Amino acid sequence: MTITDTPVAPTPATNRRLTTSKAMVEAIAQEMERNPAVVYLGEDVGAYGGIFSSTTGLVDRFGPDRIIDTPISESAFIGLGIGAAVEGMRPIVELMFADFMGVCLDQIYNHMAKIHFESGGHVTVPMVLTTAVGGGYSDGAQHSQCLWGTFAHLPGMKVVVPSNPADAKGLMTSAIRDDNPVVYMFHKGVMGLPWMAKNARSIGEVPEGEHVVPIGKAAVAREGRDVTVVTISLSVHHALDVAEKVAADGIDVEVVDLRSLVPLDREAILESVSKTGRLVVVDEDYRSFGLSGEVVATVTDHDPTLLRVPVQRVAVPDVPIPYAHVLEYAVLPRPERIEEAVRRAVAI
Repeated sequence: MTITDTPVAPTPATNRRLTTSKAMVEAIAQEMERNPAVVYLGEDVGAYGGIFSSTTGLVDRFGPDRIIDTPISESAFIGLGIGAAVEGMRPIVELMFADFMGVCLDQIYNHMAKIHFESGGHVTVPMVLTTAVGGGYSDGAQHSQCLWGTFAHLPGMKVVVPSNPADAKGLMTSAIRDDNPVVYMFHKGVMGLPWMAKNARSIGEVPEGEHVVPIGKAAVAREGRDVTVVTISLSVHHALDVAEKVAADGIDVEVVDLRSLVPLDREAILESVSKTGRLVVVDEDYRSFGLSGEVVATVTDHDPTLLRVPVQRVAVPDVPIPYAHVLEYAVLPRPERIEEAVRRAVAI
């Protein structure tokens, strides 16, 4: 049985505020304290603390035998993690950028994701693959993609994408405890890093002690009656900003934060669209063959008459992410594009 099979009691409220990166680190540390089988390995995760502060301070607490700096060989250290998981460890393996999946996809998809199936269910791979995603800071075409639609398309792995500090902690805890391989994708823009564009919601209240967010359960980040925005990760923040802005014009936006792509909480999507009759899907991944189309199909496959107007999709066009700042902002699902889609949906 995995952690997601058991109902989770609500966590008491707290006024303690952390960045998303600190909330992630806290979850990892608590699970390492609780279970000596948990280890973390990847490039620059030791003394450097991860280039996106994903492991800050952990090597000082747990030492280099459990916080393991690896060579620049993704296939090798992801393979090491898979072997450790099969043999009873609970490794967390960091792929520095999701864009680098190409150099190690065989290990991820043909081994990590398939061993449980190929063994007839006799062998589990309780491994977390963490990776940084997203653009917005001029890091070029090979360091700015999200690619969660690609991971979600490949069966055998759960995929989670937190948008805020509390969920970052709760989903990391669930991922570490899960007996399935879990891909944990964190957007650089929600981590609360000082060198990224300021994001007020990247700092938020985080429960102390054990905090678990079930994998596969979406959250309504903002309730509304006029139009549903379904999204994930940094785009949740953009959608909330837009919702606050258009509220002055009497437009009441509901924002659904999927939090997990696999399993996908289709019931939450249907419940919201059943109420509003209008759907805007926002996705910082490529438009074709991805999350936005799957969300739309979720509604139309169930009951297309739920939609009172055509769906609006705001995603990255099928082009590499540009390096030039103005061009990068032109292709990303920024607030301006989201607002235009929301207003178009309610105007029809």
